[in-house]
Amino acid sequence: MRLLGRRALLLGAMSLMAAAEIVYTQAPPWGAMLVLGPVAGFGFGITETVVGSFIIGSAGEKGNVAMSRVEMSFGLGALLMPLVGALLIDIDRWRLAFGVVGVLAAITVALWAAFWPTVLNVAPAVAAQVDAHGKKGQASVRLPLLGTGPARPVLIACTAFFFLYVGFEMSYAHYLPTLLVQEGGITEATAALSLGVYWGAMTLGRLFAGQLADRIGSTSYLLSMCGITAFAFALMGLFGGPAPMFVLAAVAGLAMSGMFAIALVFANRFAPGMTERTTSLLLACGLFGGAVLPKLVGWSLDALGDDETRWLLAGFAVLLLAVAAVASAASRKAARAAAKLAA
Repeated sequence: MRLLGRRALLLGAMSLMAAAEIVYTQAPPWGAMLVLGPVAGFGFGITETVVGSFIIGSAGEKGNVAMSRVEMSFGLGALLMPLVGALLIDIDRWRLAFGVVGVLAAITVALWAAFWPTVLNVAPAVAAQVDAHGKKGQASVRLPLLGTGPARPVLIACTAFFFLYVGFEMSYAHYLPTLLVQEGGITEATAALSLGVYWGAMTLGRLFAGQLADRIGSTSYLLSMCGITAFAFALMGLFGGPAPMFVLAAVAGLAMSGMFAIALVFANRFAPGMTERTTSLLLACGLFGGAVLPKLVGWSLDALGDDETRWLLAGFAVLLLAVAAVASAASRKAARAAAKLAA
């Protein structure tokens, strides 16, 4: 962003996504698809990071609600695309699913280019620091990426949270249809509809996640939702039939709907003036988890089977709750330290 500027970076990243998806429509050789995968992922990673930092940086105290609305739009797309994919699979035109995504990405590039918000041309705020005489001034050097003082344990816990959450969510979304096909013998097209149930619940939950987090507090929201998620996945470990899995997919979607947005805003409040750097770090950790944990779940399906894989996912959910509890405790300690300094 520092080298290219916000506009060039965002439009370039979305163009990479559009180009890769349109090439996928042609079903090139498998080796070419593997080469293009990182290109699409690079564009996606930059797009999500940049847009997220834009929203958090401009929303101020309304960050929870604003990010929840952005995530609601994300969930709406994730809800509709499996439905489109299921239809195209059913009529043996699955390659067109890539084309739909590619065309939508190209339209998005055109819209951002035509209606670029001029407020984004202003340089981001620089974090203030206290000089040797006790006066606040603009930081002349870049602050450490994970912050300083009592805020550092909070940000470290948040990096672990994003690694687990994104990897966990992507593992579940990727392998839920496979689990249903292997458990219940249902068709691939019907199993793909389970993602519609999951993302539909996600989208519905994101309508209210921001307001709920503002009402009960970000830490209380994250702890309660992680607890519900852990309970839902424990039930999935016990009941693996298609009907329970569909119901519990909806419960998991509702509980997980606001975690990403609320945790992102929560972490940024402990790194004032570093929104773009902190957002980049957290989303990078999340996407790294999205690269590693699905590989582990895929191995579990191949080597251990369906039952063990469901319990592996339940273990991820319990671990996510534990990390949220650590972040909550660290945030309370940081708040007490800040209060002492203010006094």
